Amino acid sequence: MGKHKVFYESKLAYIEIANFMKNYISNKTVIVCIGTDKCIGDCLGPLVGTYLKESKLQLPVYGTIEFPIHALNINKRLAEINKNHPNANIIGIDACLGDYKSIGEIHTRDYPIHPGKGVGKSLPEVGIASIIGIIDSSDNVELFTSRSIRLHLVMQMAKVISNGIIYAYNLNNSSKE
Repeated sequence: MGKHKVFYESKLAYIEIANFMKNYISNKTVIVCIGTDKCIGDCLGPLVGTYLKESKLQLPVYGTIEFPIHALNINKRLAEINKNHPNANIIGIDACLGDYKSIGEIHTRDYPIHPGKGVGKSLPEVGIASIIGIIDSSDNVELFTSRSIRLHLVMQMAKVISNGIIYAYNLNNSSKE
């Protein structure tokens, strides 16, 4: 299993994300962003989804601030996505907890997301590839509800991730012309 990590403030972070993800992005790709806007720590996915929708990315995007995909509706939403896009390559995006020194890292991976795993939930895995953003320490007993998580951090990470996906899509489409 392969993965690549980059710090969100790195000037070329979006290019590093694109270079990894371009192998998984095609016209058959669906982006599935996991999380909820009811909690700053868990809104990374819906922010990415919202930024991608606003950018008019030519791929289906599910999970936005307006229509989030979270623990309570993930099974139903994944069933709808699989029905509407039966042969899609799904890329999953989610916030994650990690080591304190890893906060701000974005990991691109060639394997699915396991949403809720860090908080003890058993939810279906999402994607053939995934992007996670480490937004807080797993040492924090409050898990995702910590008042120490800044919305600015989550928004900046979401912008870097969405720019990386857009760039990867554009790399693939410009090489086919």
